Amino acid sequence: LQCEVPKRAQYLRVLHLELNRIMSHLVWLGTSALDLGAISMFWYCFRDRETILDLFEYSSGQRMHTRYIQVGGVFEDIPAGWAEKCRRFVKDMPSKIDQYLDLLNRNEIALRRLRGTCPLDLETLEDLGVTGPLLRAAGVPWDLRKATPYSSYDDFDFKVPVGTIGDNYDRFACRVAEMRQSVRIIEQALDGLPEGPWITEDRKVALPPRHELATSMEALIHHFKLVTEGFRVPPGEAYYPIESPRGELGCFVRSDGSSKPARVHMRDPSFVNLQSLAPMAEDTLLADSIASIAMLDPILGGIDR
Repeated sequence: LQCEVPKRAQYLRVLHLELNRIMSHLVWLGTSALDLGAISMFWYCFRDRETILDLFEYSSGQRMHTRYIQVGGVFEDIPAGWAEKCRRFVKDMPSKIDQYLDLLNRNEIALRRLRGTCPLDLETLEDLGVTGPLLRAAGVPWDLRKATPYSSYDDFDFKVPVGTIGDNYDRFACRVAEMRQSVRIIEQALDGLPEGPWITEDRKVALPPRHELATSMEALIHHFKLVTEGFRVPPGEAYYPIESPRGELGCFVRSDGSSKPARVHMRDPSFVNLQSLAPMAEDTLLADSIASIAMLDPILGGIDR
C-alpha cells in the first residue's frame, strides 16, 4: 500500500512525536529522581509535563494516549493558537532543563548512586538487542531519526547525545540532553511548518471531507466502504520501526489481501531492554539495582507480553 503523506502532516507528526519524547523523559526524570530520594524533582517534572498534555488535548482532544497520527496524515490540523502555545513552551523548556541539572548535578547522593554504577559494555548491549538511550549511553550514536529518517526528520538539524562508559550517569545525561535536542527540532518544525493539506487526498485510504458527501456519489461510496470494512492492503509483509523515547519501537504486519491484517506484532523496546538488567546487576549492591531500573525507564505494559 503506497500512500503519500503531505509535507505539512509530516511536520505535524514530528511536532507531536518530539513533544511526546519530552513528556516521556519528564515522567522518567521525575519518577527516577523520586526513587533516588530527590522528591522535589517529581513535582517540577510533572508540572512541566502538564503543559505538554494541554497541547495534546488542544490538538487532538486527548491528553495521554492521543489518536493524532493516522494513515495518510494526521487526525486534524492544529487549531488556531496552538503554534503560539507550543512556542511559549519550547522557549521556557531550556531554562527548566537547566534547573533540573542544577538540582541533580549538585546533589551528592544522586551523583554517588549514578556515577560509575552498573556500566554495560557495547558488545553485551548489542548482543541483547538493546536500543535507544541505553545503547547511546555506551557511546553508539544509533538513532533511527538519523540512521533511517522518516516523517521528514532529515529536514531538521539536531545531534544524537552519546555517553562514554555506559553507566547510570551516562544514561541519565543522554536522556536529559535528548530533551534539549527535541526542543531544537520542535522550534525548527514550527518555523518551517509548510502550508497545505494535513491528510492525503487518496479517498481509498482517508475519509473524504464531510461536505463532499452531499454532492459526490464517489465520496459517499468511499466513506461507506472505509467505515464498514476499512481499506485493503496487498498480500505481503512489512516491518517499520521508529525511534521511540525508549528505543526502537517497531510494527510488523502481515497482510493476506483482506481489509484485516493476518498478523500484527509490536517490537516494544521496554521488553527487549529489560534483558540488560541481569548483567547490570552482577556484582553490585541491591541499592544499585534501584537506580538501574530507574535508568532503564521500563513501561510495564510493554513488558507484559
